[in-house]
Amino acid sequence: MVLPEPDTLQKPINRHRRNQSQHNVDGSVGPQTILKGEYLNKAKIAEGGKKLRKNWTSTWVVLCSNQLLFYKESKQEAVANLKPGGKPDGVDLCGAVIEWTTEKSSRKNVIQITTSNGHEFLLQADHFPTISKWHDAIKKAADSLVKRRHSYLHEEELHKDSLKRMWQVFSDSIVPVSPLIPRTVFKLNYSASDSADKNGVKNRLKKFISRRPSMKTLQEKGLIKDRVFGCHLLTLCERERTTVPKFVKLCVEEVEKRGLEADGIYRVSGNLAIIQKLRFLVDQEEELNLGDSQWEDIHVITGALKMFFRELPEPLFPFRFFDLFVEAIKIKEPTQKIQAFKKLIHQLPKPNHNTMKLLFQHLRRVLMKSKKNLMSTQGISIVFGPTLMWPEFESGNMEVNMVYQNQIVESILIECVEIFGPDGM
Repeated sequence: MVLPEPDTLQKPINRHRRNQSQHNVDGSVGPQTILKGEYLNKAKIAEGGKKLRKNWTSTWVVLCSNQLLFYKESKQEAVANLKPGGKPDGVDLCGAVIEWTTEKSSRKNVIQITTSNGHEFLLQADHFPTISKWHDAIKKAADSLVKRRHSYLHEEELHKDSLKRMWQVFSDSIVPVSPLIPRTVFKLNYSASDSADKNGVKNRLKKFISRRPSMKTLQEKGLIKDRVFGCHLLTLCERERTTVPKFVKLCVEEVEKRGLEADGIYRVSGNLAIIQKLRFLVDQEEELNLGDSQWEDIHVITGALKMFFRELPEPLFPFRFFDLFVEAIKIKEPTQKIQAFKKLIHQLPKPNHNTMKLLFQHLRRVLMKSKKNLMSTQGISIVFGPTLMWPEFESGNMEVNMVYQNQIVESILIECVEIFGPDGM
């Protein structure tokens, strides 16, 4: 029997894909609308890395799960004006960077979208809650695409590696054929027991190919290591025998060392490819030196830290506390509000409490350098509000939740010393 090389083995058919045409390359369902249309001001300022003259236009924007669509007018207006629906311009969000900007335009409430192929767009709205809603939704969609793609590639790599392991087991059980010996003679030299062993390995290989093991099975057998990104905070701290993840401590220490005065720290996005490289090394549990030249851009480290918190299965503010914090922020009397926050935070699990204390005290030190880094309490809260807390189930009042998220983080930042005590670092 002549077997193909392991790299050329056919991949098992995914039994969950009932209709391949209805899925993307990574097996995800086709694009779905996340935010329905709304008029925003749009300007395209670069195409393929080449700068363009800025020209603002009012555009009907629709956010799908994998792209942002720009229409000249809404469907209702197109029907009313008896115009055929034109094909919209689409912006691929996979690998896109979404950030607030004050440098690219004199207008207020402007976000910049930079795609993986070098296109740059500006979106603006007169009302901050409107553009904030779109910023957070677009950023979440882009991060979800990267996470989905990374998970898909990771699974494919595991599958390929597992096939190679099985191939090694199979090939080790077969005596190599010399080119000087005819194949027919070689077959005759096999004993009945050799043939039985060979068939047994063959059957196991076929069974393995037809039924790929789950991630949990591979972890239990020690074929893959536990991850850091995407791991539950309690599980990660228990594994590391600490109450604050080691990666969070490393990032905070490095930013304290050389990034407190960096312009737009935590607001400016780092290179996504380098952030993903750093994430991969962290997940492989390799020795990490954030002072190495490859991590010279401090925005890569802050970007990786924000990604760590965004990819927690349960946010730093646990789901069961979300509504309690929202009720606390609604309290009018300042002293009662602070006491309510203090009581809730001290009820958190120890890893959540200690990690939150370390992070907020660090962000306070960032704000102490605001004249250099140009970051304000409101700017920090806009970045970290949706990064540190979100409801377990999305409801129709997503825009209202975003406002509460930002206000909660801002209030804790302002009253950090009262809530957590004096800064011990």
